[in-house]
Amino acid sequence: MGRKFIDCREIPSDMNCSLALVADTENELVEAAVMHAVSVHRHQDTPELRSQIRSAIREGSPPVAAPRQMA
Repeated sequence: MGRKFIDCREIPSDMNCSLALVADTENELVEAAVMHAVSVHRHQDTPELRSQIRSAIREGSPPVAAPRQMA
């Protein structure tokens, strides 16, 4: 069981956020990503948001170069 990450650069946004979050557990990562999404991107903490965040989680560490954005 390795590290997990979520990279805001993969998600289309008007603000072009460059934050990447990394954690050892999916639950820890989801909690941090929800706090970021609510406080920075002004999303509401909903089950749908949490589901979207879980689906964007990747194994390993975020790349240094900006990844291609998800469609």
